[in-house]
Amino acid sequence: MARHFLTGAELDGAALAALLARAAELKSAPRSSRALAGRTVALVFEKPSTRTRVSFEVGVVELEGHPLILRGDEMQLSRGEPLRDTALVLSRHVDAVGVRTGAHASVEELAAHASVPVFNMLTAEHHPCQALADLLTLREAFGSLAGLRLAYVGDGNNVARSLAILCAIAGVELVVASPEGFELDAAAGATLVRDPAEAVRGAHAVYTDVWVSMGDEETAAQRRAALAGYRLDDALLDLARPDAIALHDLPAHVGEEITAEVLYGPRQRVWDQAENRRHAQKAMLEWLLA
Repeated sequence: MARHFLTGAELDGAALAALLARAAELKSAPRSSRALAGRTVALVFEKPSTRTRVSFEVGVVELEGHPLILRGDEMQLSRGEPLRDTALVLSRHVDAVGVRTGAHASVEELAAHASVPVFNMLTAEHHPCQALADLLTLREAFGSLAGLRLAYVGDGNNVARSLAILCAIAGVELVVASPEGFELDAAAGATLVRDPAEAVRGAHAVYTDVWVSMGDEETAAQRRAALAGYRLDDALLDLARPDAIALHDLPAHVGEEITAEVLYGPRQRVWDQAENRRHAQKAMLEWLLA
């Protein structure tokens, strides 16, 4: 049976620790692995992408594999071909399939019918590859994940949900502050609060994300009004530990969820996060195809 990576819950503590350690090794020697030599990885993009496409395409090449980029509007999926049929066909041609799409059920259905590994490059409910990169960034910044407190302020979206899943496995305390109507579901496992200051006090890192994600455009004004008190600025970051860092998964809307002073300032690790997508994902691909 093929191994899949859909939410991050597929990993236990030991596997996650080993994956992050391997990611750090691959970062120090990006072309040291031939894990995908002679292999083809299909990367299916039904949603726009910058970091995900670049990091996966370059990462597969560094592992000496061939990335096959497939856009949704170029595939028969756009004309109603069943996901099951797509999974069965791709399984005959490639060694693994990554999917960036909307409904999480689509990735689950592909995985259910594929005979090769399927991994989630983003859905509306989960973004586990981003969370892997975030944990790698925290590991770099503080030397270890043990005892860390991560504060997330803003919309309890797919990024927050994936952080909750993987932080729980890694032993990182996650506190999520969101306004009414934007809360992360309690079952995700994080500590949920309303006040961003409460979440940030004592935190090693403060994380935020856009207020208006893909698909939220119709309610943009309402979302901006509700989340206005959750902006990551210097005053909020000052409430965290003196050595605290600011995180953002990008793209950022400067002046909305984060200020320019924080995004481009000395206390952020945002650009390390963006680079670490590639290294963490390479370690994940090795784990999938081992």
